[in-house]
Amino acid sequence: MAGEVLLVDKPLEWTSFQAVAKIRFTLQKELGLKKLKVGHAGTLDPLASGLLIICVGKKTKEISSYMGQKKEYVAEITFGGTTPSYDLESAIDATFPTEHITVSAIKDVLPNFLGETQQYPPIFSAIKQGGVRMYEKARAGEEVIAEPRTVQIDEMDILSFTDHVLKIRVVCGKGTYIRSLAHDLGKALNSGAHLSALRRTKIGSFAADGAKNPLEWSAYFKSSLED
Repeated sequence: MAGEVLLVDKPLEWTSFQAVAKIRFTLQKELGLKKLKVGHAGTLDPLASGLLIICVGKKTKEISSYMGQKKEYVAEITFGGTTPSYDLESAIDATFPTEHITVSAIKDVLPNFLGETQQYPPIFSAIKQGGVRMYEKARAGEEVIAEPRTVQIDEMDILSFTDHVLKIRVVCGKGTYIRSLAHDLGKALNSGAHLSALRRTKIGSFAADGAKNPLEWSAYFKSSLED
């Protein structure tokens, strides 16, 4: 296969691996191939939806070029509670006051996160320490100490703020954890917060609008390759 770049709209609760596996299985079956290179250019957590670039065949050689491009997210951040994973993968472990949080207060602290900053990734992340992914250690109850990493956040726009839930658009560079941003925003506002929803809307010039989910791609391949 010469190679294809597929724009996939990853559904909520699917892993990035499941999306890749579904497309690989369908293509191998329809094309009668025993092996086929298929990979994604930047993972999305199961609790996030949105754009996933999947490269097929010779296009897998271009994966690194897509991974380095700017990404746009629309995130929902809920104030008043923290979780160990910084999102809804784990239960709330502490609660905090929220009455003092206003749009004005949020606007005051957002500039602190723009540009090049140091960010601590969640301990429930795929970053490897000693050859083992941090989330594997965390889920096993082992002590995990996250090391700060340099990240770049270029834009943040408040879309809405209702009932202690902030909806925000974020444009950032490779390696930025929106979960960590949510956690850090909570601390900056003398409260606590966690990421309650996340959708990746853009990677470079590619947008989630018009992208097909894995099942739609599977149906498309079956239809087009049978013709």
